[in-house]
Amino acid sequence: MNKELGQNWILLRGLARESAHWGAFVSLLQSTFPDAQITLLDLPGTGCLHRETSPCTIKAITDRVRRHALDKGFIEKPATILALSLGAMVAWEWMRSYPEDICAATLMNTSFADLSPFYQRLRRQSYSDFVVLAMTRDAHDRESGILRLTSNRRNQDEQITKAWEKIQNERPISLKNSLRQIIAAANYRPGNIKPKQPVLLLNGLGDRLVAPACSEAIHKKWNLELRRHLWAGHDLTLDDGAWVALQLKDWTSHLERHYLKLSRK
Repeated sequence: MNKELGQNWILLRGLARESAHWGAFVSLLQSTFPDAQITLLDLPGTGCLHRETSPCTIKAITDRVRRHALDKGFIEKPATILALSLGAMVAWEWMRSYPEDICAATLMNTSFADLSPFYQRLRRQSYSDFVVLAMTRDAHDRESGILRLTSNRRNQDEQITKAWEKIQNERPISLKNSLRQIIAAANYRPGNIKPKQPVLLLNGLGDRLVAPACSEAIHKKWNLELRRHLWAGHDLTLDDGAWVALQLKDWTSHLERHYLKLSRK
């Protein structure tokens, strides 16, 4: 399984976002791992699955995502997962429930209900923004607001807002599915079973949506490696995709060297 590390990437986005929101990062990841297969999977209720109803639990979302991956042949060889926020909860559940599918995972800006209080999992200062965004009917205004909340870069705001508005107009995620995803995330308590696969945690210390303390809690609970970006926000690959790609390359190279040493003993 270790020979497959970094060769078959599966990417999972977060709350009310779809695979198209990875944007330019996909080509950056492909250039970093030129021989790898990269697959973008949508969660139920988003992207190509936007007409489906999202389940209300992370376990049920995971089972649906895995079934889709199986049907499409995306996990014929073990996958290395890169996942953000809600998607990282799905990745964690996937590793625990179906360990043969996944050889490693990198989880960005995520949180678990049994490790962090609700006011850290959705930061207090974001409550009013969240309510306003949920009530905003104009797609451009809503996506602009989401961008300001999740990203700390301001140099491409109008370009990205237009791209996100186009995504929402073509494959809209409903308020119902957004709420069902929030319920699933809010109640996810994975317990004390640590996945057997290597896990890297990445977080942005400038995250205004999910407190960086949530990644710290996971790091301390299971003694997982945590790498911190000094200023990036919640959408880590948007704010500094080059930094993320560099961490992934360094981490996978380190693991490969570790496995090589073990094989020689």
